[in-house]
Amino acid sequence: MSLTDPPRTGTAAHHDGADFHAESRAYLEKRSLRKGSAGWILLAGLGVSYVISGDYAGWNNGLAEGGFGGLLVASVIIAAMYFAMVLGMAELSSALPAAGGGYTFARRALGPWGGFATGTAILIEYSIAPAAIATFIGGYVESLNLFGITDGWWIYLAVYAVFIGIHLTGAGEALKAMFVITAIALVGLVVFAVSAVGLFDTANLTDIAVDETAAGASSFLPFGLFGIWAAVPFAIWFFLAVEGVPLAAEEATEPEKNVPKGIIVSMLVLLVTGATVLFLATGALGAEALSTSGNPLVEALGDSGAAKVVNYIGLAGLIASFFSIMYAYSRQTFALSRAGYLPTSLSLTNKRKAPVLALIVPGVIGFALSLTGEGAMLLNMAVFGAAVSYVLMMVSHIVLRRREPNMPRPYRTPGGVVTTSFALVVAAAAVVATFLVDPIAALWTLGAFAAFMAYFGLYSRHRLVANSPDEEFAALAEAEAELK
Repeated sequence: MSLTDPPRTGTAAHHDGADFHAESRAYLEKRSLRKGSAGWILLAGLGVSYVISGDYAGWNNGLAEGGFGGLLVASVIIAAMYFAMVLGMAELSSALPAAGGGYTFARRALGPWGGFATGTAILIEYSIAPAAIATFIGGYVESLNLFGITDGWWIYLAVYAVFIGIHLTGAGEALKAMFVITAIALVGLVVFAVSAVGLFDTANLTDIAVDETAAGASSFLPFGLFGIWAAVPFAIWFFLAVEGVPLAAEEATEPEKNVPKGIIVSMLVLLVTGATVLFLATGALGAEALSTSGNPLVEALGDSGAAKVVNYIGLAGLIASFFSIMYAYSRQTFALSRAGYLPTSLSLTNKRKAPVLALIVPGVIGFALSLTGEGAMLLNMAVFGAAVSYVLMMVSHIVLRRREPNMPRPYRTPGGVVTTSFALVVAAAAVVATFLVDPIAALWTLGAFAAFMAYFGLYSRHRLVANSPDEEFAALAEAEAELK
């Protein structure tokens, strides 16, 4: 079965309680992306772009949960988890290069239910994260007194409208614009680092009062050992969404080579940027003051000229992540819709091969969420979705290594299932940690996840498209297994 087969209709297969139907070539032609739009450099830029806003704001609230020591230990553990996960995803993306990313991997390993659960968790993450970032952008614009705007919702509306419009021009154009904005944001981090070195004082790292009632409390861990766990969701902000690079697989040149290279390079860059801001910002201003800051890098530099430069460039960092995660939610929506998990109208593409409704519909939902103005709550909701998807993706890697050891893998994860098992354990702990920080936000997100699964169970599992790329990957694997 391939995309060049003649049109077919009717039930093609019945597996795991799901009905599959084949669609004509015309169906898939109306739902295709532009090939060869990105090499590994653009893909690495995409990975950094997803995350870079997290270096400018958000992470510092973890100081209020664990102090510098708690956030540092949490960040080291989370960085190790992300690096292990990225190595696992590099292997999966080289073997299964499709626009579904984590959903594609889980679909092959865990069947339709597991695939949709993973895709839903990713979609929740990518739909809510831009809403959180939009509130941060609004706060930046108001603090800079740009255009005389004092009501953030105008900014939320403007960024959604403008960047959806840019994405509709096509992936190549959008990725290049994204790369330029990300480069500017990285320059801002360099300016910050050079300026903050002279202000660094080790005493500032541990200036939070020690809670003597907390187990294991010290000046390094002012809230004790429990503070490390509570700081985990904020440590995730240093790397949240880097796993979205494989979503560009269908639009990349030689995806089996360039997607793994792009995601690994972006992770290495983010390790450096995350460590830089954690140490220098806290050491310059102090953990106590920084823990409640809405603009940590700028406040760490005081009233200097460099602070003003970083303040304006920080806006570029937020825009870069907003812009790129919008790309990610559109591709995840596109892939799930093309395969029939979501309404198929969401995967229709325009003349520039951009998925129109997959960009607009999640954007409208995200804009509505941004009107709450609750950036911190939205951030925790996005982290919950992300952590659930990490658990499922790492399970997928382990299952495919065991079940399909001979599947072609141009790139193989160093350490194999040991590496991804470590990431799995930490990701599971991160899911629980989201309930520690904001149980209401986590429960709301869990409710949305359950609603999606109910939709699949009651409706869309009977309308899956057998000859969509993701379903073909699974069908070919099943056919090969039967032959053996």
